[in-house]
Amino acid sequence: MTTETPKETLKRALSYTARALSGERDLEVSFGGEIAGITRGQMSLPNPPSKPTDGALAKARGEADALALRLAFHDADTFTAAQPQHGTARAIFEALEQARVESLGARSLAGVSDNLQAATDARARRRGYQKPGMTRDDFPIHDAVGLLAREVFSGRKLPGGTVGIMEVWRDHIESAGGETLTKLAGDMQDTAGFAQLARALITDLSFGDDLAKPDEQDDADEDSREQEDQNPNAQDDEQDQDTPGQMEVAQADSQDEAGDDQTDEIDADMVEGDSDDSAQDAASSPPQRGSRHNSGPSYSVYTQKFDETIKAEDLCDAEELTRLRGYLDGHMSGLSRVISRLANRLQRRLLAQQRRSWTFDLEEGMLDTARLTRVVTDPMQPLSFKEEKETDFRDTVVSIVIDNSGSMRGRPIMVAAVCADILARTLERCGVKAEILGFTTKAWKGGSSFQDWLATGKSKNPGRLNDLRHIIYKSADMPWRRAKNNLGLMMREGLLKENIDGEALEWALARLQARPEQRRIMMVISDGAPVDDATQSHNSSGLLEAHLREVIDKIENKTSVELVAIGIGHDVTRWYSRAVTIMDVEQLGGAMTEKLAELFDDKPKTGRRRRAA
Repeated sequence: MTTETPKETLKRALSYTARALSGERDLEVSFGGEIAGITRGQMSLPNPPSKPTDGALAKARGEADALALRLAFHDADTFTAAQPQHGTARAIFEALEQARVESLGARSLAGVSDNLQAATDARARRRGYQKPGMTRDDFPIHDAVGLLAREVFSGRKLPGGTVGIMEVWRDHIESAGGETLTKLAGDMQDTAGFAQLARALITDLSFGDDLAKPDEQDDADEDSREQEDQNPNAQDDEQDQDTPGQMEVAQADSQDEAGDDQTDEIDADMVEGDSDDSAQDAASSPPQRGSRHNSGPSYSVYTQKFDETIKAEDLCDAEELTRLRGYLDGHMSGLSRVISRLANRLQRRLLAQQRRSWTFDLEEGMLDTARLTRVVTDPMQPLSFKEEKETDFRDTVVSIVIDNSGSMRGRPIMVAAVCADILARTLERCGVKAEILGFTTKAWKGGSSFQDWLATGKSKNPGRLNDLRHIIYKSADMPWRRAKNNLGLMMREGLLKENIDGEALEWALARLQARPEQRRIMMVISDGAPVDDATQSHNSSGLLEAHLREVIDKIENKTSVELVAIGIGHDVTRWYSRAVTIMDVEQLGGAMTEKLAELFDDKPKTGRRRRAA
């Protein structure tokens, strides 16, 4: 009889407990990787350590309990219907919902409460929330609201790892929304009522402008549209200008995150430059003004003459890029070390697949010295040659496409930038080319395209009404060393605006298809559905969402490109067939490395995949 190891016993216990708490007897629980999450109803948990401490055990239980309680108490339909679409309001709403579902379990089960407390403490310390003497700029308000909500909802004081963030935010949140928080605690069982009170708290905290959805704004916006019609040249210049950021740069040296980076760097002179950019830009150039978009008759573009595809270094001078990169490094140094460890694991997995193999007994090639004894013993035998076989995945290109919308502002865009940066460097070490792209718009609520539409009579159902901005942070042929500072551009004040995902994916697809590599992989990082106020307010509902679905279907079923998506706080599994949703932005590095490792472990996509019925 085989004796079960303590690690296997813990896995079994976590699985049984998760099924019991969630109420789903057939819940599939898997272990592996570095992140905890739910994908298509399946729970994924990190592998527990072989010899866990008491703290590590409680943390593992807490992560499993939190996911199980979300399955038990979270009403996705009600939540999605009331969820804000933008920025900080969206993040606060999600934090309150997670505090609600966890507190419902913690109130009735003391052991679950202890586990959740341990997981919260570990997560807060990993983010540095225990540090005293910090300012509000150092800690996001949505995390502070979520933590205070846990305290109010569960009736239990917060753990020591939250001392710093609560020192900064507690008084402000309690004075502005303490009464509403108390009401929320009494309405946790009513999902719809809780959602409305959560929106009220968001208004109390002065983020009410981000609450309304486009269809709710139509009446309110009509007056402003009429005013714009009377003065079509009026433009919100302050929002549309790309002025230098107002953030202070941390006084820290920008150093490589992994200690062995200097020995692994590829010299810039040994790698081709990015001269292919112009050819790729030509291959992905948009159609002419007034034309129907090539994805189908349901989607059209009013005009593309104001759109731009631009390199990061052309949007910002070198001095400011260096400053912004320093700001990014200074705020993400702790996370960078964690992601570097994950990336090094990915690197080892990839290099393990590059074992040398040889073809022997050839008539030409490299002389096979091991077979020279045959020539000595039998001079009539011909010389034997050998040739090294090429590894398949060296002929691969990876495109990392990052949502640069306003809702990513703050820690999400910081984490996305650092993860993409480190993974691009890791892939470069393994001989795999990678590019990093970003997509946003040039203006809020319509730019020059919208003004042009107003001036020409406001035709019905004009199609997309904003100016696209597609940014090349790193081309596939650009060495990481040359592109490093470009990632700092994501920290620039005023860059992140709205997001039109469908056309961004088509642009990235065109760039990939122009590449010579045989295997092409696209990884999309987003925190929500397409949002553009001007387009959604003046076209039939669901235009951008329907177009995104068309583009995803085209990539997944009609091209050889392998598409994978990571949703931050947003269920992208309903859009993409190969996707994962993470609720904590800190999990992004683990999700990216895991998904890339899975793709490289799988065989390349060679033919069309049949569309699901």
